[in-house]
Amino acid sequence: MKHQAILLIMLLAGIVCQAQNKIDNQGRRQGHWLKTDLKGAKVYEGTFVDGMETGTFTYYYPDGTVRITNVYTVPGKVCTHSVYDPAGHLLATGTFNQKNRDGLWQFYSKQGKIVKLTNYKMGVRHGLQVIFNSNGDTAEVTNWSDNRRHGRWWKRLGTKGYITATYVRGGIEGKLVEYDDEGQLVRQGNYINGERHGQYRYYEKSILVVDETWNNGTLRDRKVRLAIPEERYLSIYDINYMLPHGKNQTIVYLPDGTTLVDNEEPERLYSHVGDGRFTLANKEARIMVATDLIVGTTRDSEGREILSLDPAPDFIVYPDKDCLQMLHSLQLQKQTQEAGGEFDFE
Repeated sequence: MKHQAILLIMLLAGIVCQAQNKIDNQGRRQGHWLKTDLKGAKVYEGTFVDGMETGTFTYYYPDGTVRITNVYTVPGKVCTHSVYDPAGHLLATGTFNQKNRDGLWQFYSKQGKIVKLTNYKMGVRHGLQVIFNSNGDTAEVTNWSDNRRHGRWWKRLGTKGYITATYVRGGIEGKLVEYDDEGQLVRQGNYINGERHGQYRYYEKSILVVDETWNNGTLRDRKVRLAIPEERYLSIYDINYMLPHGKNQTIVYLPDGTTLVDNEEPERLYSHVGDGRFTLANKEARIMVATDLIVGTTRDSEGREILSLDPAPDFIVYPDKDCLQMLHSLQLQKQTQEAGGEFDFE
């Protein structure tokens, strides 16, 4: 009797399923459909009219929790789409138009806070996009056109600091400025076609510390501020070597062999000059040298490897492991160029 009851339930379930999942003589889905996986768990359910989704379609996680709901306003084409995580939290909602995101989409954290608002036009970002931080404050505002940044851009840095610029077809055009939490200028520069062009300046506590000149994305000059103790701006191409003089001073060697004593700690000056022209030859001794002035290496009377520099300074540089690896890499590059790009590294 028990087995007969089970068989009857299975037969009824099959009849119900057949009654639901109908296909007309034109091969179109009609009426209420319920799709299940191989284990019998629901995948989705909804109603078709002449093969097109109408009303509400619901998609499920394997445990039966709602994963997605699509509410169709235009059968088979336009629907309001909502996505949920396994715990039931709304993650995103917006409109699909012929399977393309279209119009305003909203994205949420698991705590229910909006984290991003994005506008789409048939599958691509188009219009305003706003990103929020964990406190609910605006973190970034961007304008898009055909999936490229186009228009005013603003991004929060820290609590009150920010950076802003204008994009044109994906590249920054015109002025970029950045301010810190105290409202002090940190940097400003100019762009053409997304490349740095003209003056690009960096500030510390409203004092100009780096003044660069660019030409269509190529750095032409970088001048750094020295306090010796009078303020002076010196091109990095007029600096050969730098090394600490105590904790709070730096000796700067000029091409003619003369020296300046900058009344700032070495690390600050080193960060200003950048690593495009210079190499930290010995991390422990904190000696910085212009890479193109390194001729090679030789050995002292005790057999220790030292740098050969031209012009030779009045001090000796014992290169560390990283510096020697850099020199080896440069040597291989030079040999490759001289061999027409076919140098055998082995």
